[in-house]
Amino acid sequence: MKIYQKINVYEAAKKRIEYLFNEFPNVVVGMSGGKDSCVVFNLALEEAKKRNRLPLSVMWLDQEAEFQATADHVRDIMYMPEVNPIWLQMHFKIFNATSHSEEWLECWEPGKEWMREKDPISIKENVFGTDRFHDMFTKVLDYYFPNDKACYIAGVRCEESPTRYVALTTAATYKHITYGKILNRKKEHFTFYPIYDWIYVDVWKAIHDNGWPYNDIYNAQYRHGIKIQSMRVSNLHHETALKSLLYLQEVEPQTWEKLSRRLSGINTIKHLKNDAIAAITDLPEEFESWREYAFYLLENLITDVAKQKVYAKKFEALEKKYENLVHNKDGLYKMMVTTVVVNDFEFTKLSNWERNPELNAWRHYNKNGTLPQKKNKFIHG
Repeated sequence: MKIYQKINVYEAAKKRIEYLFNEFPNVVVGMSGGKDSCVVFNLALEEAKKRNRLPLSVMWLDQEAEFQATADHVRDIMYMPEVNPIWLQMHFKIFNATSHSEEWLECWEPGKEWMREKDPISIKENVFGTDRFHDMFTKVLDYYFPNDKACYIAGVRCEESPTRYVALTTAATYKHITYGKILNRKKEHFTFYPIYDWIYVDVWKAIHDNGWPYNDIYNAQYRHGIKIQSMRVSNLHHETALKSLLYLQEVEPQTWEKLSRRLSGINTIKHLKNDAIAAITDLPEEFESWREYAFYLLENLITDVAKQKVYAKKFEALEKKYENLVHNKDGLYKMMVTTVVVNDFEFTKLSNWERNPELNAWRHYNKNGTLPQKKNKFIHG
């Protein structure tokens, strides 16, 4: 249930950021180059100026395979005199969803031809004790603030995902705050999302009302006919970003050429039809069930035996976990199919499927026998 207040989301976000600056002596803005982090950065910068807490620390984990427009936009921010740049252009690994044979992009790997040259002010040596993207955020705060309270503020919104809505409104992560996540409770390191309740219209209104510079790739996407709600600026090979490859050659041809040389699978994705990388909705007639299809793809698409075992173990664990799920069980197997097709080795799509609010209610019902008030497709069909 949503509870509407008299204050608008813009003023609410400013109050949240003010509160975080009161609570945390060390505040770092997590930058992606997208519209949401643009808003968070500018609101945080306003607050830092008011408190004489400049320069404001801004961190960008540069994934190398980025739109050039994103790199240009973030570079402008990093060179602002009010900013303390934590621009990470060092060797780390991130998952590559475009290929079953080259499952990782080793960002900024020594000896490789990079997408871009490293910037003079960037951090070029990985001193953080991990080479994995998702672990880096915790490790960066550990490195810079080993004995001090610290937080990131970043631009994540519930509108983009029902799973985020549940995660950011259900339980407190710090005092009364639900709109965040714990990185290290003992050290009091957290991430907070002060615009979690904004919708995309709020984001663009704030940007245009204030005249804040934003990533020019949005203009290119708009000219190309991409729906405003579907515009993304994340790295170009992630399992949630593959549609960007369908128009990259047109909006940034030089980036396309560099990426094609850098990673296998990029050119293949471009020549697929749009629905070839979308969620599969129709069961091929050669198969009797979605389960049969999922395990067939696992056997034949994932050729690395060790990797195949990891997938199989995950699939079997989910089957056991949801063995009592009667209605809409095909949804699980369809997500397994998509997971294999896009080579989602980190199981992001399955994790998102599990966080579905209705599935959360089913798990509660299955454990406690309590019927939810609203009709639930996993219980009632």
